[in-house]
Amino acid sequence: MPMSQSYKTRLFPVLDKITSHYGTPFHIYDEMGIRQTGENLKKAFAGIDCFREYYAVKALPNPKILSLMKDMGFGFDCSSIAELRLSRRVGGRGEEIMFTSNNTSELDFIEAAKDGGSILNLDDLNLLAKVPVMPELMSFRYNPGAKRSGNEIIGNPTEAKYGISDDQIIDAYRQAKFLGVQRFGIHTMLASNELNHEYMVQTSRMLLELIADVSAELDITFEFINIGGGLGIPYEPGIAELDIEAMGRQITELFKSFRGQHGYEPALYMESGRFMTGPHGVLVTTAINRKDIYRTYVGVDASMSCLMRPGMYGAYHHIDVLGQDGAAETEIVDVVGSLCENNDKFAVQRRLPKIEDGDILVIQDTGAHGSAMGFNYNGSLRPKELLLTGEGKVELIRRAEQVEDYFATLDFEPDLLKP
Repeated sequence: MPMSQSYKTRLFPVLDKITSHYGTPFHIYDEMGIRQTGENLKKAFAGIDCFREYYAVKALPNPKILSLMKDMGFGFDCSSIAELRLSRRVGGRGEEIMFTSNNTSELDFIEAAKDGGSILNLDDLNLLAKVPVMPELMSFRYNPGAKRSGNEIIGNPTEAKYGISDDQIIDAYRQAKFLGVQRFGIHTMLASNELNHEYMVQTSRMLLELIADVSAELDITFEFINIGGGLGIPYEPGIAELDIEAMGRQITELFKSFRGQHGYEPALYMESGRFMTGPHGVLVTTAINRKDIYRTYVGVDASMSCLMRPGMYGAYHHIDVLGQDGAAETEIVDVVGSLCENNDKFAVQRRLPKIEDGDILVIQDTGAHGSAMGFNYNGSLRPKELLLTGEGKVELIRRAEQVEDYFATLDFEPDLLKP
């Protein structure tokens, strides 16, 4: 937010020992910070009769992290077969899993129905005819179109490929009811990395008003509204954090008002990923080269394949140089990896302490959409993942990829077709 002072205080004094033991690069996550954020989230919405966070598995798909979520009573938001299986691997079952996919295949539906099923959250009215077995409980993802504006990251709702349009939404529930669905929820996702809590309050108000309209039209009751993810974190120093307490207070007021008007209160679900784990992870990498041409480049042993957000979005990630807080000598550099792409940069024209080969750089806020977005271009191998436990121990929770992994998909039985 960037990285908390608490995490720094516990990590930085032992980081030399960690890098000596494990080598770099690696992502390392903070169990204590993740648990504290989870407790803060639950506290903010404690006034609502039923609140549940469905952790967005896509943000950090590691079983150890998912086990922390399960331990806090959270569910899992999934959008693929692999994410479903990961969630079930740590004990997620039935309505602890929300399956929200886009352009869903038959195999996806079959997997979503296994092992006690999941809450099926359909993104497209056309998918109703493709569901193999109609579940008892169903939700639809709502896209309000021109009625709402998206934020800078997620874009204009009218241009988004996600969701059921405003003019289709009542018919979607009408058809689902006709096909035998007995229990209903509704979902939307309109923002990404949103730091203005009022936007999420407006989304809650929009969904509560919508379910009132659909209920009046079709005589159905909604068990939950899901306001999606999108809760933001301030990547840059000096940016105010999301006011989760004000957000919780104002949304709770909306729910109590809804109860007063309609005699019941739906559950509130959300699917925060970045907010839960983003600030509680860092990418640790070693400076291995220095190049002075038209600019000064600091080369490190990590690359964009470990963290693609800066190269893909131009996203800012704060960088500390271990042991050089308040260094007298600074310079402006690009921090770069080894890929054959000019956007393989963690920082562009950033003022940092003067960096020498062997210095340890800590790239912050990589606990969401960091390792998860890794790739193998140039034959690059994704790094290991570590967890700083609540007891102060360090645990390997994913080994680094090896060259043998890269070649594994080339080992197969011959399959030649002559059409």
